[in-house]
Amino acid sequence: MDGIVQLDIFQFALVYLLLVVILVIMKNRKINQIKLLLIASVRMTVQLVLAGLVLTYIFKNPHPLFTVGYIVAMIAFSIYTVLSRNKGLNKKFKIVVGASLSLTGIGVILFFILAVVGVNFFNPQYTIPISGMIMGNAMTGVSLGLKTFNENVKTQRSKIDTLINIGVTPNKILIPFVNSALETAILPTLNSMLGMGIISLPGMMTGQILSGTMPMTAILYQISILIAISAVVCMAVFCSLYFGYRTLYNKRSQITI
Repeated sequence: MDGIVQLDIFQFALVYLLLVVILVIMKNRKINQIKLLLIASVRMTVQLVLAGLVLTYIFKNPHPLFTVGYIVAMIAFSIYTVLSRNKGLNKKFKIVVGASLSLTGIGVILFFILAVVGVNFFNPQYTIPISGMIMGNAMTGVSLGLKTFNENVKTQRSKIDTLINIGVTPNKILIPFVNSALETAILPTLNSMLGMGIISLPGMMTGQILSGTMPMTAILYQISILIAISAVVCMAVFCSLYFGYRTLYNKRSQITI
């Protein structure tokens, strides 16, 4: 199979014309998110170009410290992003979220790289991009789960207070909120799995096919990574909420939200 077609700067710049289409629609419909679109587009471009330069250097000069350092940076940024989107969490809850993202993410990455792919963990060509997919989806899942949990608890605060007053334990009150948030967080991943191969060809598979990988090999990789993503999202959200909600009440069964 032929290798991937290289894009020159002019070809690459053409894709930004699609942003103009979005801007026109948003302006015409008076959607007040034009500034956000521009900032997001510039930030995405800068971040990915910088990431490309760093990865190019790492791939040309492979070293275990570079691979570990990049993964640590991924995890740290994931935790920071989740916590910045959920600023109302108490200190213990934040620690639980950070630990949940780190431990589940590292666990799934190690299993996938060492057991499923079967390569050296310090091989940046496999470990870094796979870690990025796993941690990126874990971050999104936990953010969505926490947002859903917090919003549901706030909107039903009066009901919660009533249940507390009649003697219902915080555990029985909050567990349904945990379950609902977990379902909401994992649902997008499950829905995307339903349409894979029929409605869409996912990014990892498309990239491998474009680079010349045989379709069946790309398919096996894609199925594997989707299952890994589903697992890490489920585990990270579950651990964050299941252990985190316990920080919301004291020994006297008073909910401190």
